[in-house]
Amino acid sequence: MTVSESDLRTQLATVQDPELEDDIVSLGLVNDVSIEDDTARISLAFNAPYAPAEMAMGNRIREVVADLDADLEADVRANVGEDIGFDEEILPRVKNVIAVSSGKGGVGKTTVAANLAAGLEKLGARVGILDSDIHGPNVPRILPIEGEPGITPDEELVPPRSDGVRVISMGFLTENADDPAILRGPMVNNIMTQFLQEVEWGVLDYLIVDLPPGTGDATLNLLQLMPVAGAVIVTTPQQMAVDDTRKGLRMFQEHDAPILGIVENMSTFRCPNCDDQHDLFGRDGGDDISADYDVPLLAKLPLDPEFGAEERDVPPVKDDSSSVQGALEDLIETVADRIGEVNRARVADATANEVEEPVPSAAGQ
Repeated sequence: MTVSESDLRTQLATVQDPELEDDIVSLGLVNDVSIEDDTARISLAFNAPYAPAEMAMGNRIREVVADLDADLEADVRANVGEDIGFDEEILPRVKNVIAVSSGKGGVGKTTVAANLAAGLEKLGARVGILDSDIHGPNVPRILPIEGEPGITPDEELVPPRSDGVRVISMGFLTENADDPAILRGPMVNNIMTQFLQEVEWGVLDYLIVDLPPGTGDATLNLLQLMPVAGAVIVTTPQQMAVDDTRKGLRMFQEHDAPILGIVENMSTFRCPNCDDQHDLFGRDGGDDISADYDVPLLAKLPLDPEFGAEERDVPPVKDDSSSVQGALEDLIETVADRIGEVNRARVADATANEVEEPVPSAAGQ
């Protein structure tokens, strides 16, 4: 049987995007197809490595190719570029920047950010984390660092690693762990610019940025300096935290940064003696924000002594004995899927806009 590229495209149109609810051809997610030497080469506009939904679609594409011709081998690759809305000037070797934010301190934002980075690396992704919480740089407490930062011949910082995750933190720039970072707005701006532009991250699938709490200069700098693929906003059910979270969410919306969703941390406490669950900080705060702003509730994480404990050998998401590992793994997969959904929707929108552009008439040429 001789399979043409037209036959292949027709079969690919049977593969549905589970989140965008249309087929991958109509959505513009198939960049190119070619058939050479019994190999079907398929380029897809996918940009969320190790996202379960994109991996499932890749497997479905391989099944479709095998159904078309059992002797045809599928070579499926992902590729996106500036022509479909992806920035190639700022951090060109970083595929996705994920901001982790909170309206106020003390809600476990850094713990969520660090475990998100470690969890994505555990899936197989190339990951870095920028600890930009200038006044409270605590990522190295959760992700133990192997070695010291390096310097390239061009005087760029080279991040040290924590079990595969590349880490840059304000904590590296203070002499002692207890030294305060006494910085005013312009100084914060300069440090953030250096962290964003003068670090040799290498090739990354995901760069997690742990932002300071609130809506200050560091957050605004990030939104102005680089394209954010999406923001994860952390809260607790407590009313004060929920109120501040709403303010932070509106700031991201005003800057057209996609909201991946809300993480409600310290949602419940499971009593180790009676096994009952208790709402120590109220309830349904994350649900209320999700409903009011039409953004997903990504996870409800329990109040647990392991989650947020400092000086651990490994973060809970990589600790098979941790009682919160399963909930964190679910969160990581959900965030990766949301990144994929947002990116693919951007491609679909760009494709739709190209189709809708009016064709000039002969008289107007």
